Amino acid sequence: MIKLFVGLGNPGPEYEDTRHNAGFWWIDELARELKVSLQPERSYFGLVARTSVDGNNVWLLKPQTFMNLSGKSVGALARFFKILPEEILVVHDELDILPGQAKLKRGGSHAGHNGLRDIHAQLGTGDYWRLRIGIGHPGDRAEVANWVLKKPAPDQRTLIEDSINHSLKSWRLLQAGDMDKATLQIHTTKPPRPKIPNPLSG
Repeated sequence: MIKLFVGLGNPGPEYEDTRHNAGFWWIDELARELKVSLQPERSYFGLVARTSVDGNNVWLLKPQTFMNLSGKSVGALARFFKILPEEILVVHDELDILPGQAKLKRGGSHAGHNGLRDIHAQLGTGDYWRLRIGIGHPGDRAEVANWVLKKPAPDQRTLIEDSINHSLKSWRLLQAGDMDKATLQIHTTKPPRPKIPNPLSG
């Protein structure tokens, strides 16, 4: 069961629409869905909302520490409320996935993502859930830092928003801990092919 939904990004208007903030965009949409507003919480170094879903406490968190220190915020909240790593979902931008796609996974390495690197360090494990929002790769490793801190082109932004809206439909499954069903739903992005009518029937 997911108790803590975390979206990664950088605070401040200059970063608001950059690719690195895809996690923030997802959490903003979830907050709208749950009809909650995130408020500054100095103890947890972030913007936080707390609500109840089917009698269970659920937290939403947008660290305000800048990406490289995301774990400072996640770790503080998780420790205080005794939330286990496997009860945490971190939503973040992913270079190795194309815009328009999102992938759910548990555990694994931080793969060079500075936000995940710090969360690993603060939690002492990589055994938490990640929802990876595809932002695509610039094609040149030297361009990655520049790429993530730039605004996506309008067509790419639309694709990223599509993947956010699609994956957001699974929030109840995630919260309830039905990860197999959530994975299937999130990873199925193409609409089913229409059935070809059988000319012999009717």
